[in-house]
Amino acid sequence: VQTCALPICLALFLSNNDNSAKVDADGRITAEERGEAFIMARFHTFTIGVPFITLPKDLKFAWPNVPENNAIDTLVNTKLKKLRIEPSPTCTDEVFVRRVYLDIVGVLPTPDEYARFLESTLPNKRDLLVDELLGRKEFAELWVLKWAELLQIRSSNDVSKKAMLLYYTWLQEKIAKNVPTDEWVRELLGANGGTFKNPPTNYYQTERDILKVTENIAQVFMGMRIQCAQCHNHPFDRWTMDDYYSFAAFFAQVGRKQGEDYRELVVFDRGGGEVRHPVGGRNMPPKFLGAAAPTIPAGADRREVLAQWLTSPENPYFATSIANRVWAHFFGRGIIEPVDDIRVSNPPSNPELFQELGAKLKEYKFDFKNLVRDICNSEAYQRSSERNESNAADEQNFAHASARRIPAEQLLDCIGQATGLPDKFQGLPLGARAVQIADGQTRNYFLTTFGDRKST
Repeated sequence: VQTCALPICLALFLSNNDNSAKVDADGRITAEERGEAFIMARFHTFTIGVPFITLPKDLKFAWPNVPENNAIDTLVNTKLKKLRIEPSPTCTDEVFVRRVYLDIVGVLPTPDEYARFLESTLPNKRDLLVDELLGRKEFAELWVLKWAELLQIRSSNDVSKKAMLLYYTWLQEKIAKNVPTDEWVRELLGANGGTFKNPPTNYYQTERDILKVTENIAQVFMGMRIQCAQCHNHPFDRWTMDDYYSFAAFFAQVGRKQGEDYRELVVFDRGGGEVRHPVGGRNMPPKFLGAAAPTIPAGADRREVLAQWLTSPENPYFATSIANRVWAHFFGRGIIEPVDDIRVSNPPSNPELFQELGAKLKEYKFDFKNLVRDICNSEAYQRSSERNESNAADEQNFAHASARRIPAEQLLDCIGQATGLPDKFQGLPLGARAVQIADGQTRNYFLTTFGDRKST
């Protein structure tokens, strides 16, 4: 129990789960029902939080002897022990082979592939199957689709079909060749030139508003929604209006002009231009989120300076947010959920695991295939979806597998695979899969109904 030392408390106290822990205006915390809560204290621009676990006083619990395949299992199980939650058992081979095919390559196993796996007597057959699937082209296609949605690759009145296709092909080549994520992100954010000659410049054609570009980059590459700080200091996070407009200043000097082909836009560094704070109208110097203001050499492109910091070890947000997106793909929810709403008042369900995955991604030099291998080989990923009395109510600590919605493109491909009746998509040959659609503007009834990347 904590109480405010002042007669009239100047801090705001909040709980994200009153059912487990309530906090009053004086900061006094009262334990309620079994569960977890995060208590946040906010004063001026300072925001901190502390996790709380509430357990019945006389709860009897004995931790079962469950396997641990890697560090992921150790950290997941450590949290489950604290909560006195017993994990579900390992799933059957029949469940595993279907799950891993859908998650890694986005298709169902063929009857021959299914039978081959079930008949195998090799003790490490699950590890071998994971490695085999990671080497298939469908793995890259699935992640191209995911990144194409985040990067908003689609034609429009401003973006020609040619520019869109070149942009998509650029992304496809990066992921198919397993180029480290940090490398191609730096190339994307610092891109200059024509949208035909240097396709990643299309990122600055799709969205031209400085503030929208700022918000998109924070949300996609650091998992942060900083929009609130545009008009006032963020009520549930550390970001102030100064932080917001100083971050936007990195994009104030992006210039755009028409190329020789009327369909092509040329993106360049104008070498001038500032962002003004709406209160007082002062020019805001470029400053990294949560870090010091950089020294930018004369004539340097501010975006290149930002891209170097964004993907560097000095930025604590990039690797963890990317790793959290990868985790969410395989578990149906992130360690921080939603994956693009990382803030003080929305903490990770397992902070140690969240940091470990980010550290692993950096250790692997941003080759996220290795991270996928770790996840799929973990006992946590391979657990059954059948719940027991202990974990029936758990939704965020990965004590069991959970039912997950299959993305629209992937679902349509699976239906076509099962029925032998593939769909025909505009601009693609018969037999092409929905996950191979380059243009997010491409429509059909199924994708519209079940939510393709234009409608999500």
